[in-house]
Amino acid sequence: MSFNIANKRITVIGLQKSGLAAAQLAAMNGANVFVSDLIENEITKKNYQELTKNNINCEIGKHTDQIFKSDLWVVSPGVPKNVKIIKKAQSLNIQIMGEIEFASMFTSLPIIAVTGSNGKSTTVNILYNMLKNSNHEPILVGNIGIPFSSAVNELNQKLIKGTIFILEVSSFQLEFIDQFHPYISLFLNISPDHLDRHKNMTEYIRTKLSMVKNMTNDDFVIFNEDDKTLSTHFKNFIFQAIPYGLKGNNKFFSIKNSILYDKNNEPFFEIRKIRLKGQHNLSNLIASAIIAKILNIDESLIKNTMKNFEGINHRLEFVRKFSDVIYINDSKATNLSSVIAALNSFESPIILLLGGKNKDSNFRQLLPHTKRHVKHIVSFGEAGGEIATALGDAVRLKKTSSLSQAVASAHKVASPGDIVLMSPGCASFDQFKNFEHRGTKFKELVNRL
Repeated sequence: MSFNIANKRITVIGLQKSGLAAAQLAAMNGANVFVSDLIENEITKKNYQELTKNNINCEIGKHTDQIFKSDLWVVSPGVPKNVKIIKKAQSLNIQIMGEIEFASMFTSLPIIAVTGSNGKSTTVNILYNMLKNSNHEPILVGNIGIPFSSAVNELNQKLIKGTIFILEVSSFQLEFIDQFHPYISLFLNISPDHLDRHKNMTEYIRTKLSMVKNMTNDDFVIFNEDDKTLSTHFKNFIFQAIPYGLKGNNKFFSIKNSILYDKNNEPFFEIRKIRLKGQHNLSNLIASAIIAKILNIDESLIKNTMKNFEGINHRLEFVRKFSDVIYINDSKATNLSSVIAALNSFESPIILLLGGKNKDSNFRQLLPHTKRHVKHIVSFGEAGGEIATALGDAVRLKKTSSLSQAVASAHKVASPGDIVLMSPGCASFDQFKNFEHRGTKFKELVNRL
């Protein structure tokens, strides 16, 4: 695929990880690049030095009028589409595209794009494991990992090898989609998330579903039919839409008596042998196996991943068993649907650590799910008081200000056989750089007990 930007004036808005990668890709392809970020912090300063060292013009801590002297804008996912500079650029008829769209213009490799409110990171890692020892050479990119632009740049310079991209896609990355075209699109679920940025659920759903706007009859859409929003949208879809789920049969797999059966109704895998626990993870494994089947991956590789894949850091991650209490790090649970999935993954009594920066979530949605085996909630961070107000009358709850206080409080009330589950249901940006920073801090605190 060729996209000629030689001598074009390109402005990159945002100088975090994906902005840096997009700027480098644009410069490598002969564009006159200018990068601008309103934020001045350690990361943007470091990236500023990296780019200016290579004669790429940048500014941080401000947006000057220089940004509008441009033929094309590449917008990082952290920049909302309704900010003033975006609206002004649109009024000046400057072409605007997101970082993943921009990167996709410089590669002809097929793309597997995975989106959903929950489970994206786990699923792309499952897929990578299923494909990595096959006749495919997968490249895992997007959202929280390696920026798509960075991998495309390295691939085109022959610094890495690959035959197919596995791309984790957030709703933020889909706000500026025009020609982005995956070969396989996987939709895991749609539940309320990021409503602090998207106007409402309708807007959030519309943004997520824009991923398939350029699909053709040669492409595949895989969707979770257990999700009402997805099953409604894709019921009469004109392309190759393949449903999956835990409740019914589909083209590739079905579940009966705790056994996964293949399309010939032959036993494929015993569910008890799957190491990654939780119904949501079983669903993610089935979705990944369907994609592997479409790509003609050997069944032994699919089964090997089902048997051995243990999950990713900060997602239901076992930290330690101390005084017969198990501590679980689920820092990646930044919305309430993830918290609910985590609660449903365990049978033992749970002490739940909940808190951070609220994303316009209604914490009372957790009430039906706390009655089964949540014996105590410890709230912390910016949303700690809001959580206490929403849930304090229905469940034993201790409000703390910091994660360290929350861990100490949970340790104090925990009994042998309990699980201390840090599944915050909130963003981390009140007290941490990101959810990884929060999860790492939790593990440090637990290991000091």
